[in-house]
Amino acid sequence: MGLRFFQVGWLLGFLAAAPLAAETAGAVKSTVRVDPRTGRLVRVVVVPPALRTEPASTASRFQEAVESVARRHALDPALVRAVIEAESNYNPYAVSPKGAEGLMQLMPPTARRFGVANSFNFAENLQGGVRYLRYLLDLFGDERLAVAAYNAGEKAVIRYGGIPPFPETRSYVQKVTQRYQASRRQTRSPAPAAPAAQPEYRPVEWAVDANGNLYLYTR
Repeated sequence: MGLRFFQVGWLLGFLAAAPLAAETAGAVKSTVRVDPRTGRLVRVVVVPPALRTEPASTASRFQEAVESVARRHALDPALVRAVIEAESNYNPYAVSPKGAEGLMQLMPPTARRFGVANSFNFAENLQGGVRYLRYLLDLFGDERLAVAAYNAGEKAVIRYGGIPPFPETRSYVQKVTQRYQASRRQTRSPAPAAPAAQPEYRPVEWAVDANGNLYLYTR
């Protein structure tokens, strides 16, 4: 898991002969090859044009799913949103330099561990990421430690008996915590009260004199 992402190349495969049904998340392919210029291994993600969407536009599309999956696993949706924003900013095809993939940036072993077959399928990735976060919260009983473990791994948190002293992890915990708190404040803030409607008529007042006569008047 990481905070920084590199563009490993959106190779636009024009699948002219393929039916539209093939252009699903399952059509996304991730391969590792040797860069002929540097000799280093690089990961290449091939995304059909029909699937390429901007994170800003996908965020609203994912909100209902995030809410549903988070509550199904007894997690605050605001915490899940904060993790997603820090991990991929709602880019379901993000790949980190370390090889974490998809919406919630799952490393392949973690994805397999939590039943994710295709990390670039946002629904699968979301399910796996939320299950992993739930597991970490149950393990440590503390949101900050769970977030630290999501970034650095549970073994690192156990080894150091707290948030590991890695600059990346400490920065990550701070970023997620800030976003989580901001999201919770926004959710809890009541909508501003509408100004009281002014009557369209002048109110009528009344009085009774000593003789029992009733008088109606306006101001």
